[in-house]
Amino acid sequence: MASSPCSAGVGGAGTFLGSGPLDFAFDSGLDIKTRSVEQTLLPLVSQITTLINHKDNTKKSEKTLQAIQRVGQAVSLAVGRFVKVGEAIANENWDLKEDISMACIEAKQAGETIAALTDVSSLNHPEPDGQTTILTDKTGVTQAARLLLSSVTKVLLLADRVVIKQIIISRSKVLATMERLEKVNSFQEFVQIFSQFGNEMVEFAHLTGDRQNDLKDEKKKAKMAAARAVLEKCTMMLLTASKTCLRHPNCESAHKNKEGVFNRMKVALDKVIDIVTDCKPNGENDISSASICTGIKEFKMNIEALREACYFQSKENLSAMLEVVLEHTESFTDSAYTSHKHRERILELATQTRMGLQQLISVWMQAQSKKTKSIAEELELSILKITHSLNELKKELHITATQLAANVLKHHVDGVLLKALKLTGVEGNLEALADCACKLSEQKEQLVETCRLLRHVSATEPLEITCLHAEETFQVTGQQIISAAETLTLHPSSKIAKENLDVFCEAWESQMSDMSTLLREVNDVFEGRRGEKYGYLSLPKSMKNNANLKSLKADKPDSEEQARIAKLGLKLGLLTSDADCELEKWEDEENEIVRYGRNLSSMAYSLCLFTRGEGPLRTSQDLTLQLEAFATEGLRFAASVQAFSKQLKDDDKLMLLLEINKLIPVCHQLQTITKTPLPNKVFLKVDKCITKARSVMSSLIQLLSLCCKLLKKVETRWPSVTDKDTVDGKP
Repeated sequence: MASSPCSAGVGGAGTFLGSGPLDFAFDSGLDIKTRSVEQTLLPLVSQITTLINHKDNTKKSEKTLQAIQRVGQAVSLAVGRFVKVGEAIANENWDLKEDISMACIEAKQAGETIAALTDVSSLNHPEPDGQTTILTDKTGVTQAARLLLSSVTKVLLLADRVVIKQIIISRSKVLATMERLEKVNSFQEFVQIFSQFGNEMVEFAHLTGDRQNDLKDEKKKAKMAAARAVLEKCTMMLLTASKTCLRHPNCESAHKNKEGVFNRMKVALDKVIDIVTDCKPNGENDISSASICTGIKEFKMNIEALREACYFQSKENLSAMLEVVLEHTESFTDSAYTSHKHRERILELATQTRMGLQQLISVWMQAQSKKTKSIAEELELSILKITHSLNELKKELHITATQLAANVLKHHVDGVLLKALKLTGVEGNLEALADCACKLSEQKEQLVETCRLLRHVSATEPLEITCLHAEETFQVTGQQIISAAETLTLHPSSKIAKENLDVFCEAWESQMSDMSTLLREVNDVFEGRRGEKYGYLSLPKSMKNNANLKSLKADKPDSEEQARIAKLGLKLGLLTSDADCELEKWEDEENEIVRYGRNLSSMAYSLCLFTRGEGPLRTSQDLTLQLEAFATEGLRFAASVQAFSKQLKDDDKLMLLLEINKLIPVCHQLQTITKTPLPNKVFLKVDKCITKARSVMSSLIQLLSLCCKLLKKVETRWPSVTDKDTVDGKP
């Protein structure tokens, strides 16, 4: 395994002793108890250091003496708790048990040593002046503290390996289940395997979400967020694409659509493992090398270093560095989407910058032989001129890219092309489909090009990574929409094919929304408005930045709240998938139970999208209204099931009524929560509501499954449904 970023802390763990407090950070996804003990233990060791060095005097007052003893005892207790957690981890991981146990023994010994050296009862008797001689042997305490830090660090590093191992094992489970899903041939088998897949994805999401939150490297964090966003969105795509293939097994476009989803998920899973193991895939280039912003920044640093006259790269090297930057500007000047005005201005500034460098090199060479004031002033002026030219070039490129992005988003915000694609599919118009597919491909190329230009003007690595993610998403999703639309056009009466196309169109619209957020962030960084820490495309996504939650600014969520809401939303989304699978088992789609079930599943999915900052729900008021409607629909569903129970025999009826009695109270509780005001506790309210919504969906799934089985025992149809057999007409 590659070394962890925290490994440097081992060798230098004791360097803080005698100098000040410890700044000790780990990229680890440890158990919360382990983190808590770590945070308690290390500051206490730092306090001991402060007390030892206080006035550099061996004589301490009674007050100082008691303080030292309290800290020593607190350290000993904290070490004891830490060791218990470490031993528990060791017992669960036999391959690391010996190493962890040894480090725990060292930590325990160090804690006991510190406690003994700070124990008042072991000290000399007070002297006549009321002072007590203490810690004459500072070396012993310092060595104990260093041993403690070293052993604690070892445990944390080993525990970090355990977390990485858990993620790798979880990913292996997901991949194995995906392989089974790819080969499945019956719908019944698919439902069972997909249910298992959903549970495994939730586990993987939790492990990687914790890991993402613990990462200190913003670049890695952005990569993890992008990979997890792909997995989250592809889970729903995988469901509908697979169902479409099962319904239309001989349709080539359906299989192409499904293969695209599976391939993208596999790539995302591999990226997660590369991040957590700190491995860099062969041939992967550092994206920062392709960024104009980064190139300009590095070039300016070399130019400004000339002021010191102690360092100078050869003129060939400086010219080469500038040419790399200017070569990247060709992405702007060669783009068909760059206006003539911007193109001319970029070329003008590029020429101006080249001339400025030539002049600067000439002046600097003169300054080496003539150490006069006038030459020094001329050198400073040359540096200022080329720096100004570079700043103007950077500004012009930023304006070009952001204006293009804004215009593209404005032009496509109404989604007219996607609506046309859906319409041609339902009509089965292959000729119109070809025209729409061509236009969508053009739109896709424009969006991909825009993302590339935005990446060049993104001033931070996380933003560059996010631009790259957006570029890849538009590239892949565009092709998948076309294949999904082709399937629907070939099978215009297929409801599952229509649902599949809807899912991919929603993914496209979601990425458009994300791109709007990305554009705002790129502008904010350029203009120096960094504001709150960027959390783009994170799962859990930083809810403070979501447009959906603008009205919730009074309630400041912490990272744990954000993570909890996001995880609840993910679980709710997976429950909607399970519900849809149960609904597919029903032959009579006009059945009241089915209709109410579909409504509940659709509403729950909107709630899931809200937790990610997406979907039709834009404000907290929208959320409240949706939850009220959701609870009401749940009661209607329960009433419909109760009506059906009247047709059953006593035993079956009792079994069904018991399940209904679980659903009704939850719906009433949800209604109560939505109507109860909780000032400045909006996230607590959202938490409770989503939790209740999950309970409703769990009951819904149980009732759908039970009713479907009981319906087969009943010979007569529902009174409200005609006797027409809809099976033959079912696509």
